[in-house]
Amino acid sequence: MATYREAKCRLCRREGGKLFLKGDKCYNGKCPFEKRPAAPGQHGAARKKVSEYGRQLREKQKVKRIYGVQEGQFRAYYEKADRMKGITGANMLSLLERRLDNVIYRMGVGASRAQARQLVNHGHFTVNGKKVNIPSYIVKVGDVIAVKESKVSNKYFEVIKTSKAANMPQWLEFNPEKLEGKIIALPVREDIDSQIAEHMIVELYSK
Repeated sequence: MATYREAKCRLCRREGGKLFLKGDKCYNGKCPFEKRPAAPGQHGAARKKVSEYGRQLREKQKVKRIYGVQEGQFRAYYEKADRMKGITGANMLSLLERRLDNVIYRMGVGASRAQARQLVNHGHFTVNGKKVNIPSYIVKVGDVIAVKESKVSNKYFEVIKTSKAANMPQWLEFNPEKLEGKIIALPVREDIDSQIAEHMIVELYSK
C-alpha cells in the first residue's frame, strides 16, 4: 500500500471529523483537529457548496482513510460485498472490520490501525497457530489470533498483558494475559461505532 507521509491530522481536518489515526493523541486533548477543525489550505475555512457527488466522494475518502486502504483494494471490498447476501454497505464495512490489522486494533493491542498494521507486517501474530503477516487477511468466525510465542516477552506486549481493553466489540473477545483473541461472531452494522454513511459510497460506486 502507498504510504501517506504528510501530517495525518490534516486528513481529519479535510474530512471534517476525527478519524482516530493517531492513537492516544486523538483522545488526550492534544488533537490538532480540536484547535483547527477547518479544512487545510489557504481557503479551508471558506464555505463551499458541495454537490451530491462531492459528498459521496468525501464519504468514500473518509472510510478509506479510517481503515488505511487504497482505491483498488477498497473497490474490491465493495465488489465482494455486492456479491454477498444482505445489504451491500453493511457487508463492505463488515469486511473492513475483519481485516487482521483492524482486529489487532480492536483488541487494543495496537493504539491505532497504522500501528496494528506495522505489528502485523513485522510478523508478531499467528492466526490459528500459523504466522500471518498480511494486514488485509480476512478473519473468520472461530479464528484465534495470538501474539507469536517468540514475541510474548517483548516489552511492548508485557505492557498489554496488564492493560484492560476498552470498548471491546461484541463480535470479538480478547484475553490480555494470554495475549490471545477469538472471533466469536461476524461484525454487524451496529458494532461499528464510526460515523459512516455507507449508503453514499454504494450510490457512488453503483453509478
